[in-house]
Formats: sequence, C-alpha cells, structure tokens
Amino acid sequence: MSSAVSAASGAPSPSHPHAGARPAWLPDFIPAFDGLRGLAILAVVLYHCQPRLAGTFVERFIVWGWAGVSLFFVLSGFLITGIILDDGATRGFYANFYARRFLRIWPVYYLLLFLHYCFFPFVFSGYKWMFHILATAPWLLLIFFVQNLSWFQLPGAIGPTWSLAIEQQFYLFWTPIARKLPRRWLPLAAIVMLSISPLVRRFYGDKLPPVHTLTHLDGLAIGALIAIALRVYPLSQTAWRWIARACLFIGLCGVLLMLRVGSPYTDTLLAFGFGGMLLSALLGQAAPRPTLWVRVLTRPWLLFIGKISYGLYVIHILVFSILGGYVDKPLDGHGIPGNLAIVIIRIAAAIGASALMFKYYEKPILKMKRYFNFT
Repeated sequence: MSSAVSAASGAPSPSHPHAGARPAWLPDFIPAFDGLRGLAILAVVLYHCQPRLAGTFVERFIVWGWAGVSLFFVLSGFLITGIILDDGATRGFYANFYARRFLRIWPVYYLLLFLHYCFFPFVFSGYKWMFHILATAPWLLLIFFVQNLSWFQLPGAIGPTWSLAIEQQFYLFWTPIARKLPRRWLPLAAIVMLSISPLVRRFYGDKLPPVHTLTHLDGLAIGALIAIALRVYPLSQTAWRWIARACLFIGLCGVLLMLRVGSPYTDTLLAFGFGGMLLSALLGQAAPRPTLWVRVLTRPWLLFIGKISYGLYVIHILVFSILGGYVDKPLDGHGIPGNLAIVIIRIAAAIGASALMFKYYEKPILKMKRYFNFT
C-alpha cells in the first residue's frame, strides 16, 4: 500500500530524545522492501481471484493472501516510525511529514472515488444513475478515512480502502507519540500498541467491524517496534539475525495454528513472522554481499510490481469489475481453463492499468515531495 523511505536528512537537535540513535549500518534505501511489497500485493490480488481458482492446486495457498495486508502494515510501521525518529527534530516536521503522506496516499485514493462514483457510472449507466450513486455514498466516512470504523458495507471496488483508513489513523495518532515520547519509553509504547489488537479481538471482536483499527494494529506495531529497537538498543547485526530467526519461528507457529484452528492471536504471530522477513531483508541488504533472500526480492519484475503496488492495491478490484462483462461472461462455463484465463487477464489488466497510472499520474505528483523535505 504506502511506500516510504527512511532517510536521515539534516542534523538532529542534540536536545531531541532520539538524536544520533540511528545505527550506522542501517541503509538509507532498501530496494528489497519493494520486493516485499511486490509479494504482498500479489498475495492480495490472487486472494481476490480465489473463487476463480477453486479446484486448482494453488487454491490452498491463495486462501492466505489476505495476510499480504499485514505485511504492508509491518513495512509501513517500520518505515514511518523510522522517518519520525530520524527526522522528527527537523524544522517544520509535521507540515512536511503530513504533506508527503498526503501526496503519497490521497491522489490515488480520491481518483478511485471519482472513477467509482462518477466516471464509470456516467459512462455505463448515464448521469441519473451517477447522481443516485453520488447521493447514496457514505461521503463523510470516505472523506475523513473512517470507513473502517463503521458497519457500513462498502462496494467491492472501494473495499480495499479500509486499510488506507487504518494507515491514515496511524499517521495521525502515532506520529506525535513517537516524536515526543522519550526514547526509553518508546519500546513500551509499541508493545502496548501490539497488545491491543489480540486482546480486542479476544474480548470484543464480535462487537466491532472486522476491519476496525483496534483489531489490526499488530503489523504496524511490530514494524514500529523493530524501527525503535534498532535505534534504542546497540545490538550487533549478528544479534539481529537471531532476532529475525526468532520472529520467523513465531510466524511459523502462527501458520501452524491457523491450519489447525482460528485464534485471535494468529494475526499477531503472523505479524512477528513478517517482521522476521523484514529484518532478514534489511540485514541482507546491509551485508557486504546480498543474501539469497535479498537477491530473490530484488528480481527486476518483483521490484516493478512493488513499485506500483499501492496503485495496484487501490484499483485492482475496480479493474476486475469493469472486465466482468467483457471477459468473465464469455469465459464462464469453460471450467478451470476458462477461470484461469479470466485470472490471467484480470491480473495483466490490473498491472497494466497500475503501471500507466504510476507513470502518468502518481509519479508526477510524487515529484512534488521535493518541496517538503526534512531540513
């Protein structure tokens, strides 16, 4: 979903609680993270093709695709917290930070709303239907990024925006906490955030919408905790490798638990596993020679998918819906070969649309970030 690069710019004030905390070996730019985004978005896209892949050998794997959103959350928690800790002492931090988040998230999000509620209803059904759709849309929820806090059933194409709402709420509330809280208290703050979601799922899960923020803080908290620990505790890279292995083991336990029975703690265990994947990518990128894991993550095609992952995440269901009448109906009734053809066409069209959107819409807007540097 969102992409951020943690880079220290400018000299932090000596009085800032996090001054000089960034380890020297931590890379400013981590290409392997784009590979992780690529894996995450492919998992999500295939998950949304699940009905068409029923009866194939891949079905048993893609039913896990929903977990790709958790991987996105871990990446966001890590990168955003790193930016706050490294650049939080710079002048005009809040204005620059939120402006850069606005440029990354809002243009594509509001383009989706325009296409879904205005453009395509007008093109396919005329202006009367467009006005009907506009009049019945939950605009207050959508404009203020709180659609995930309501039981309102979002249309399919707008469905993925629940995670964008969680990220926006995370930026709003976590940023001042991570910036102002003394660094000795930051790990505890992240642990408290991590503990909230499994407890809420355990005791109040049936009383809240399934995409409520309080039930999906695990990944953001794990990413934030890793970013904080890297800057607070002077551990060697060897120690961090053991931590990465421990996180991967915990994640494997989550997988085994999920195979046996559902649990309110499964998402937390999986978030640890994704934290291990992130740490392994980070350490492999910092090594004198890239590790096998990093070489896999930095394959050109996977880096490309990762680069366009945010736009692909936002619009892929809209693309699937538009293709429905042109592709799905003619191929229905042809069994598994027909379904596989539909999936291939869907994914190719979604990637193509996302690539065009990135080149001609996202990229020009993202260039405006240069006006909001941390200095």
